[in-house]
Amino acid sequence: MEHIFNFLKMADVPEKPRKSGVIEVRGPYYNMITVKHLEQMVEDWGEYFDGIKLPGYSAMLLSKDKVKHIIKVCHDHGIYVSTGGFVERVWVEGDRAVQKYFEEAHRLGYDVVEISRGLAKMTLDEKINLVERVLDLGMDPKPEVTMMEGTGAGTHVSGYKRVMRPVKDFFQEADAMIKAGAHMLMFESEGVTEDLPEKEWRIDLLKKVLGRYGYKRWMFEAADPVVFKWYLRNVARDANLFIDHTQVVEFNVWRYGLWGDKRIWEKNHRK
Repeated sequence: MEHIFNFLKMADVPEKPRKSGVIEVRGPYYNMITVKHLEQMVEDWGEYFDGIKLPGYSAMLLSKDKVKHIIKVCHDHGIYVSTGGFVERVWVEGDRAVQKYFEEAHRLGYDVVEISRGLAKMTLDEKINLVERVLDLGMDPKPEVTMMEGTGAGTHVSGYKRVMRPVKDFFQEADAMIKAGAHMLMFESEGVTEDLPEKEWRIDLLKKVLGRYGYKRWMFEAADPVVFKWYLRNVARDANLFIDHTQVVEFNVWRYGLWGDKRIWEKNHRK
């Protein structure tokens, strides 16, 4: 791609297809995204993100033909499509429903199946089994691992008191997911950064995870500009992040060192 003002330096960011610096964006969830909007978004800005979450709960409100069209548009622009964590809702209807869900996701052309159990009563062995079944169908499982117990599905439980898991339990689950064959894990932000003032972020927990696994094994949930800016400054420019689709431009001008925090400009461009 030929850029204007190409005499100015841009930071070195991996080109697509990326193995690091993978950016997944939230699709229709809190807000509508029309098919026309999505088509224009991936045509104009698809170089700057790698995947889109088209969650099952939103996709079920559309026709099957519309969903297949959206997935094709994404694939035509080198963008993978994820189911989101809908499996924890499917789970309550039994194992047969889960298998049918996986099979239909595969037929529709989904590439990634997020495996979350935030509100589902699911054992670790049961979650491992789901990862293996997704792999058997030829899709990529992305298990979500969380530091906080008993929340998820985009809900905020009234009166809920934050209950954090022992770090050793978090590590046990992450290790089990990797052993089961998951190439990338989703780091859930609840209890760490989400809905917390910055002074209350659990950076200590993040550092323990980074110290044990590094950052390339994880996709960090960072669907808030103040959070993704923290990762760019303090983890790496090629960290794998989940952001909102409305943040693609702001995120990338920061990531390429074109605008934003002068600490990023000076670090990468000053001689």
